[in-house]
Amino acid sequence: MISSVFKALGDLFAPEFRGVLLKAVGLTLALFVGLFILVQILLTSLTQLPWPWAETMAAVGVGLGMLVAFFFLMSPVTAIFAGIFLDEIAAKVEKRHYPNDPPGTPLPAITAILTGARFALIVLLVLLAVLPTVFFGIGAIAMVGANAYLLSREYFEMAAMRHMPVDEARGFRKANAPQVFVAGLIPAVLSVVPLANLLVPLFATSYFVHLFKEARASSV
Repeated sequence: MISSVFKALGDLFAPEFRGVLLKAVGLTLALFVGLFILVQILLTSLTQLPWPWAETMAAVGVGLGMLVAFFFLMSPVTAIFAGIFLDEIAAKVEKRHYPNDPPGTPLPAITAILTGARFALIVLLVLLAVLPTVFFGIGAIAMVGANAYLLSREYFEMAAMRHMPVDEARGFRKANAPQVFVAGLIPAVLSVVPLANLLVPLFATSYFVHLFKEARASSV
């Protein structure tokens, strides 16, 4: 697992991955900036407060609300973009580190997007479910645990599906469930760190490709 972490970190800043990194981060930031501008426009057109200080307070409240939204929605958003860029990233990882292995089969575009969207919805629902734990002082732990399970499950299966049928990929993940979950703690922690969470799609994809290769080699 440790070797996979260092390989993924090396991939993160390798020249051949730079274009994908810029696209993924750029699209994520563009989405949130666009949402912020849209909310500001809607508030300006719908809210006419008689006191300037009240409008200032409302603007500050919206800004803080967007920061909270950025924190909680980052995982679902990165999940969608992971579905879009996963095959491109995985193919580069396999070519760089495993040139002698049979190359993976790219997922159909619609399958990748739908898988990412489904995962995004699941992540959002789980985050909403663990949100009340914030008031009991265990919110961060609960969120990291939930993200570890979700991220490890989805990224490992998506890496596996390039090399085996869907049902077989899910079965292989279940057969290695404890190791996969523990491995998921690393991207889960990154996913709740501002700015670092922008790197999660690329890091997690590369990381779980390496983990899948290790798990498959040890099972032979």
